Amino acid sequence: MADPFRRCSVRCHGPSGLHRMAYLEWGRRDNPRVLICVHGLTRSARDFDVLAQALERDYRVVCPDLPGRGGSEWLKNPLEYQLPVYLNDLVTLIARLDVEAVHWVGTSLGGLVGMALAALPDSPVRALVLNDVGPVLSAASLARIAGYVGNCPVFASIEAAEAYVRAVHAPFGPHSAAEWRSLTEHVVRELPDGTLRLHYDPALAVPFRALPLDTDIESWSVYDAIGCPTLVLRGEHSDLLSRQTAAEMAVRGPRAKIVELADVGNAPTLLHEEQISIVRAFLPAA
Repeated sequence: MADPFRRCSVRCHGPSGLHRMAYLEWGRRDNPRVLICVHGLTRSARDFDVLAQALERDYRVVCPDLPGRGGSEWLKNPLEYQLPVYLNDLVTLIARLDVEAVHWVGTSLGGLVGMALAALPDSPVRALVLNDVGPVLSAASLARIAGYVGNCPVFASIEAAEAYVRAVHAPFGPHSAAEWRSLTEHVVRELPDGTLRLHYDPALAVPFRALPLDTDIESWSVYDAIGCPTLVLRGEHSDLLSRQTAAEMAVRGPRAKIVELADVGNAPTLLHEEQISIVRAFLPAA
């Protein structure tokens, strides 16, 4: 069966030279309404398959693999796995798409990239969905993520890989067996000997573990510079985005609309209709 999306790539420039960033494209290529969906730290573009299928009649949906993940090339210098390079790559992608304006859905790290772009003068971002992320990253969540990022075990079977994904991403909340299998298959790669490993460059951990993991990291000045309509989805049990931070996001900067999702931590997967419908309702209104 043919893929329901188009596989594309764009060559981007970073401090160490050129690298290729892969992206998936859904919907009509000539649709001027563009929605960019950017995944979390160790995830991939395929996380948005269900959301993209739900929205492709209304949008040209574009889902990149950030460098070092999925189908994108790994960076030569691991210290470049940081926000300025991601931001530059996404600006290059928007130029490739040849559009002046985009809507944005960003999960966790993808939301941080979206915040940074939306805060720039003359930003192309016209509506922003922050999926369980904000201008304060809690020390507790950073320590949790540091405990698994860069650890790339080899799995003898897809069942073993799924057990690992279920454990690491337990905060995703309840999912069906088929959903967990999909969440696993999209982030593993088969090695020549038939074993499986995670899809991303283990060196992602290098700059992450250089962060001050014993204190919260704040970027309120970035958030306060955002001028577009903003929706914040918060998992009820999230350790990355606190309820206090979400409440403050509602009264400063873009004065985001806050929706808390029950039985979820970091981060909502946007696989379920009750989550997708919130995004679907917000974007046209924005």
